Amino acid sequence: ERIVVARYVLWLGAGDDPHLNVAQRFRFRAGELDEVRAEIHDRLRRRGRSVCTWEVGTHATPPDLVERLHELGLVDDEPDALAIGMVLTEPPAVEAPADVEVRVARTGEELLAAERIAAVAFGGPQLTEPPPAGGPDRLTYVAYADGQPVARASASFGPKAVSLFGGATLPEARGRGAYRALVAARWGDAVERGTPLLVTQAGAMSRPILARVGFREVCEIRILVDRF
Repeated sequence: ERIVVARYVLWLGAGDDPHLNVAQRFRFRAGELDEVRAEIHDRLRRRGRSVCTWEVGTHATPPDLVERLHELGLVDDEPDALAIGMVLTEPPAVEAPADVEVRVARTGEELLAAERIAAVAFGGPQLTEPPPAGGPDRLTYVAYADGQPVARASASFGPKAVSLFGGATLPEARGRGAYRALVAARWGDAVERGTPLLVTQAGAMSRPILARVGFREVCEIRILVDRF
């Protein structure tokens, strides 16, 4: 669910997890902070949530919002409280390796393989049942090396751009170009759909490889956790 109002955007995923309940795109006056925060909390409570993250971008107002949130008791997200908004508008500068195959996950087995890779890379629980498919505009990709699934990533296709997220490679398969192959696959699908523009929110681990592929930095995003 995505709630868009003049002063903020609130994005809600599945479950009471701070990274699945995100307040962002803040545009309000400093004196309105308490009111805005109470409104966000109320919307979340009515949906059974008790925690969220605030993603404060470069152009958020008030400009000292991060400092004000710290004063209210919010804490920096762990392990990485800084993300960089990055954009790719040209074909990837580094070719994908020929020995890595990327396919869109269509079957339950493929979707489950993608989630198992994510659980290893991000430290989450291992699923025993495949998750539901995301629909035609939200796809999961799996990269295969030597016939085995070794990396996964997702993409959300919008009317103007494609959002990339969830990129992860098994530790034993890193260094073979699976991440680059996943970027190339999503770029190809973006071109095919007529929206050759990739955007992503990059943490410390993904920024170097995205820069090598040709992404450029466009903004900073500070991430704070709000438990209420």
